[in-house]
Amino acid sequence: MTAPGERPPPGGAAAPAETRRLALSGTEGAVLRCRDFSRRALLDWHWLPALDPEQQAVAEDVLLMVSELVTNACLHAPGGPRELLLDWDARRLRVEVRDDSPVQPRLMPHADPGRPGGHGLRVVDRLSRAWGSLPEGVGKSVWLEVPSPLAGPPHWDHHYRRSAG
Repeated sequence: MTAPGERPPPGGAAAPAETRRLALSGTEGAVLRCRDFSRRALLDWHWLPALDPEQQAVAEDVLLMVSELVTNACLHAPGGPRELLLDWDARRLRVEVRDDSPVQPRLMPHADPGRPGGHGLRVVDRLSRAWGSLPEGVGKSVWLEVPSPLAGPPHWDHHYRRSAG
């Protein structure tokens, strides 16, 4: 057990699973609200401030992917995103963005790098361990998962590691 304000040891005893939800309505300010909400969760879960550059990169990637999923819901779902859900169990973080569109997202063929749009899911595909979508009521939930940087490098998925160059 750690004292308040003290970091748990990396790879130490698993923390209990924790789920946080942010209800959303409309698109105005949704991306910023979701990034701020996610940043607070990462601070509470000791992903931030980062202990090393790899942990910092993972946390920044999570915030980027949250932005991408929420932006997609703002652009393509009537009324924008309905809810952001973060579920962390000390081994992995699952991010879900729920909306009221039944249209499942699909990874587009490589978009023109010189034109805006069409890159968000490609970013998620490259940075997450896994992602997908599930029908939910009249809409859907688009989700992604990343391994916890607190579990230590031996537990990280090789797909997630970054090159030093």
